[in-house]
Amino acid sequence: MDITNIDKSEYQAVVDIWEASVRATHHFLPETDIQFFRPLILNEYLSAVELRCARDEEGTIVGFLGVADGNIEMLFLHPDTFGKGVGKLLLNCALNEFKCTKVDVNEDNHNAVAFYKHMGFEVVSRAETDPLGKPYPILHMELGKVI
Repeated sequence: MDITNIDKSEYQAVVDIWEASVRATHHFLPETDIQFFRPLILNEYLSAVELRCARDEEGTIVGFLGVADGNIEMLFLHPDTFGKGVGKLLLNCALNEFKCTKVDVNEDNHNAVAFYKHMGFEVVSRAETDPLGKPYPILHMELGKVI
């Protein structure tokens, strides 16, 4: 597995990974919100962060990471790679290359919350809504910090 940059020409493949991951993990999101977020990811959010991806032996993107200002803004994996170390590989890139120490996680994405806790992150605060004001509670997590 290699960690590489992502070219703009690959953004559609990245959004496809995002959608597959969200459908497998964000059961609390209705279809209307998945369709709402998809063009935002493609047209705004990907270009607003520093991106890296994990590629399999054929060079296919199987997961990606977006970071900004010491924050992990996105980390999504194709569901076929869950539990195979790809998330840890991308997280280590965020920690080592970008010195990230913070991440916001949907409270109802229990697997992601457990993953970040396992990797040393702790909840420091909670918001009732996501940054767009939608009713999805967000946990603000930091490495080695406690409420």
